[in-house]
Amino acid sequence: MKSSWVEIDLGALEFNIRQVRQALRAETAIMFVVKDRAYGHGIPSVVKKAASAGVDWFGVAYVHEALEVRQAAPHADILVLGAVEPGDVSCLKENRITPLVLDEAHGRALADAATALGCRLPVHLKIDTGMGRLGVLWEQAPAVFAQLDGLSGLEISGICTHFASVEVRKPSLGCTQMDRFLQAESEIRKMAERKLFRHVSSSRAILYQNEWDLDAVRPGILLYGYGAGEPRMRFKTKPLLQWKTVVMQVKRLPAGFPVGYYSTYVTPAPTVVATIAAGYADGYHRALSNKGVVLIRGRRCPVIGRVSMNWISVDLGPDGDAAAGDEAVLIGEQGESAVWADELARMARTIPYELLTSINPSAERHYINTRIS
Repeated sequence: MKSSWVEIDLGALEFNIRQVRQALRAETAIMFVVKDRAYGHGIPSVVKKAASAGVDWFGVAYVHEALEVRQAAPHADILVLGAVEPGDVSCLKENRITPLVLDEAHGRALADAATALGCRLPVHLKIDTGMGRLGVLWEQAPAVFAQLDGLSGLEISGICTHFASVEVRKPSLGCTQMDRFLQAESEIRKMAERKLFRHVSSSRAILYQNEWDLDAVRPGILLYGYGAGEPRMRFKTKPLLQWKTVVMQVKRLPAGFPVGYYSTYVTPAPTVVATIAAGYADGYHRALSNKGVVLIRGRRCPVIGRVSMNWISVDLGPDGDAAAGDEAVLIGEQGESAVWADELARMARTIPYELLTSINPSAERHYINTRIS
């Protein structure tokens, strides 16, 4: 009996891209973030579909991801959002991949490597406006730009930042970060003799702050179908990914029967229990023990007992009528019922990103194209 598999609807991705595109100004590009195997969805098929739907830019964390994107989208622009090494410069130039410069020393090292190869490397300057992670602090950004802009090996073609938080109903750092970015950008613009490509907004900011769209936006989780559920948002998107497995065994248990390791669940009454082929080795979070929900025969069935390495127990209720071989939906919909990654994330006290990227990469991915108007 096979283990779990994943179904990804590329038609839903096309719909989501269309939703975002219609909300943006024509001159604002979409930079689709496809880090970590396109958030677990698979880079090649997702990137090919996105490129055919009009996405011109892709964002990745590492050079090896950029090379995978390049194979899938030969004409796209690609930005590496993490740190690249001077030894990567030849590969970056050959494959038309743009890196971020994180500080003056990093910029000089990349410039030296490019000069040694007899080329100029296009880069974007990352400005830290309050995330406290990668980039040069906003107060220092104009001075760093001035120091690096004259180097023969570099061509600074863009500037960007990343928001730590964007909220509309409670305090967040977003507006302060944007003010800091605009302050640095204003000073840099006075020095630059060309237009720089500016991008700041990831998924959350795109939904709330249309004045921050600038030259490009960087949607990630939004295009995979999550985060756009509140009324005040600019548009809605649909989840692409469904995760499924099969029922291995069904049996009736009496009241008072312990289920799973350490007997953390005891049946309060006679019931029918199904064991399904998935566990934490497949990426189903152990935090969903005695909390999760699985769909079987169109019904929402609670996970009972601890999630083990390869198997999960599910309560079908006293009248449960499932059979071995039935489909069980871990994330997705079945009949009139649904359980999506955001609901499971709340149960596990985490975020949909983590659940999606946790699905074992070895699980088969099946791609479909549903036409969504």
